[in-house]
Parts: sequence; structure tokens; C-alpha cells
Amino acid sequence: MSGTAQISGITPIVLDLIGIKQRQRGAWSTGNYAVVGTTLQIVGESLCEVLDLRSGARVLDVAAGNGNATLAAARRFCDVTSTDYVPALLEQGRQRAEAEGLPVQFEEADAENLPFADGSFDVALSTFGVMFTPNQERAAAELARVVKPGGRIGLANWTPAGFIGQLFKVIGKYVPPAPGLQPPALWGTRDRLNDLFGAVASSISSTSRYFNFRYRSPEHFIDVFKTFYGPMHKTFESLDRARQAAFTWELLELLDRLNRASDGTLVVPSEYLEVVIERSV
Repeated sequence: MSGTAQISGITPIVLDLIGIKQRQRGAWSTGNYAVVGTTLQIVGESLCEVLDLRSGARVLDVAAGNGNATLAAARRFCDVTSTDYVPALLEQGRQRAEAEGLPVQFEEADAENLPFADGSFDVALSTFGVMFTPNQERAAAELARVVKPGGRIGLANWTPAGFIGQLFKVIGKYVPPAPGLQPPALWGTRDRLNDLFGAVASSISSTSRYFNFRYRSPEHFIDVFKTFYGPMHKTFESLDRARQAAFTWELLELLDRLNRASDGTLVVPSEYLEVVIERSV
């Protein structure tokens, strides 16, 4: 599969979407995302509350990672299907669900090609997941397709100006994205959400929220992320020693600038957009 991107009115760039997706899958499969992912559980809980989920609702979690939103929906007695294209992450979600005695169906699936019939779900969720798909229009269309008319789509997306948006800009300086590939953090902007969902939505509401990254120190954050967070792990792995040192210095500068703790620990607020999309009837 390939796509095209137009830059400043010049010759379109052809994107190797299959190759990009394979590299992304490889990155997310390295390290152990669950170490980072479990710290974000409160985001899934908040999203399920703003969606006002009801018992028995058919809920699909797309690009579910290790299952934060999955578990939040299952705790509300919804009929939950959890999907991701990284089998190891699905297995971690399955283990968490089993530990809590929560009945959840887990299925390996690509967010750009969901194996479900039109209108199969009352609600589709994604927390910091679907925003990383290379073909944003296709992923958005799939979310809308599998939700019934009048159903809802709930998203939590990092914003470009927030900490994670800035972190990915730093990563991009050392491992540039494919030319023409749209930044994932565009999903954290209202204009882009209108572009992606406006034609199929009766309403799109969004609220700026903040998740606080809490670590022992800036150095501890970097150590955890370079060990367990796939994109950062792969970045460090691709750099020689000098470039690793430069990358680390830029990360420390970013963390020090945004850290609101003054006791040696790290507390960095990261803005994200909490989104509820009402599917047209």
C-alpha cells in the first residue's frame, strides 16, 4: 500500500505505507510498553466517564496497547473487544483482564483495516493509539465505519504543543520521519479532527486535559523510556555514542524546562485532547 502527500504545491511524495507500518510495528514491539502504558490508566478511566458508558454497550478499543481503555470499559460491565497489531501488547492486556476477572475479547487487528462489519459497535475507543497510524484518513474512516449510526468515538490524543508532542519533535531531529508523513500529534488538534471526522459526525467535542508524568528524576524518566518505550528505544539504538549523548542532553533540557517539581523528582504535565465524536444517524 502506498499513499501520496503534497508539500507546498510541489511534486507529490509517494509514501510506502506498508513499509512505514512495518517499521512502526517493529518499534512498538521492542522494549516493554506496558511499563510505561500502565502509568496512563487514569486517561482511559476519564475517557470512559466522559463517554458515559453504560452496562452492556458494545465497545471496541483500537490500538489498545496493553489495555488501559479496555479495562476501564470492562470495569463498567461493557461488552469489550480489544485490538492491537502487536501480539505481545494484547497478551499483556489479556493477563491484566484475567487478573481482574474481566471478560474481554482480544483480537489482533490493524487500525487501518478492522475485521468487523459496519456498525458492529456502540462505541469505539483509542487512547494514544490510533493517532500513530501512518494513514490517518484510513484509520479515521475505519473507526467511523465500525460504529453504528448514532454511536460514539472516544479518543485521547497528545497535542503538538504538549510535552509528548515536543518529545516527538526532538526524536524527529535524530530519526526523521518519512518525508510527507503527517505527524501523529495532528490528531490532538481540533482542525485535524474536523478534517478526519467532520463528514460523518453530528458533533465533535474536545477538552484539553493534562496527564502528569511522575518519575524519580529526569534521568529516571530517560532511563525508563529508552529501555521500555519502543520509539525512544529504537532511537537510542540507531545512534552512535556521540549522537546518543546529544540526544540525551536535549531530552534533559526539555524535561528540566517543563518540570514543575522542585524537590529533585520529575512531574511534567503533558497536554492531550479528550475527544467525543457523535456518529451521524
